[in-house]
Amino acid sequence: MSDRWKITLLLSPAVLVIVLLFLGGMGFGFARSLNYMPIIGLESPNFDAYIAILTSKSFYLSAFLTVYISLVSTLLSCIIAIGAALLLRRSFVGRPIANFLFQVNLTVPHLVGAIGVLYLFSQSGFFARLAHEFHLISQPGDFPAMIYDPYAIGIILQYVWKEVPFIGVIILANMHGFGNDYESVGRSLGANRWQNFRYVLLPMIFPGLLSAAMIVFAFTFGAYEIPALLGQNYPAALPVLAYQKFTDVDLGSRPEAMALAMIIAFLSSVLILGYAWAARRRIRS
Repeated sequence: MSDRWKITLLLSPAVLVIVLLFLGGMGFGFARSLNYMPIIGLESPNFDAYIAILTSKSFYLSAFLTVYISLVSTLLSCIIAIGAALLLRRSFVGRPIANFLFQVNLTVPHLVGAIGVLYLFSQSGFFARLAHEFHLISQPGDFPAMIYDPYAIGIILQYVWKEVPFIGVIILANMHGFGNDYESVGRSLGANRWQNFRYVLLPMIFPGLLSAAMIVFAFTFGAYEIPALLGQNYPAALPVLAYQKFTDVDLGSRPEAMALAMIIAFLSSVLILGYAWAARRRIRS
């Protein structure tokens, strides 16, 4: 038996389980989104749920909010992670401690971080009371609204806090992988620090940065718990809107919830594929 068949046979159980669970769930959800639910008497598939969603103003407001949260969170996380990686790759006293502190919240669940943001940055939270104690504001309610606000500051803050170490660790591993030789050559040719970063270092870390950014964008686009805990009620992020429809007492709302889930999956795939295509085209150029 060839090595290719051995690898295929060894991987087939895990791949089969993943494919069945993923494609099975997607197929079941798609059938539900077509109003095919025999248990409640819906036996004629149609696209009424998709029409209702796509003609709803709340859907477009939620879609804009979701893309805004994902895009801003990903961009800020990438920028901060690059800066942190540039600092942590240098040799200095206390570097192991700094590395540990930088990576420690990788083990903290997103929900725990969201609760921390809620208690720290809400208008009745720690920083609001601290500002009132030092007479920076007349009352805690005057603290800037960062939770349940239309700009989703609390959600973005939590995502950035959580995802910066994830992206930073990947970038730092890439930097350690190719060392300092290329930058030394750039300096010997007269490049300053910015030119060395822009034309030497950034192109080398870009593939790893792109992969990490795509993962973060996909996660933040489809995550439910953080927008549900820290976000406003209207417009809500798309996953929250889908959950609200799914838990509605009217079972007739279930097809719309499933249609929303299918649309979220489709939009995530399109955005990620488009982002990857544009980035790879830039890498080739």
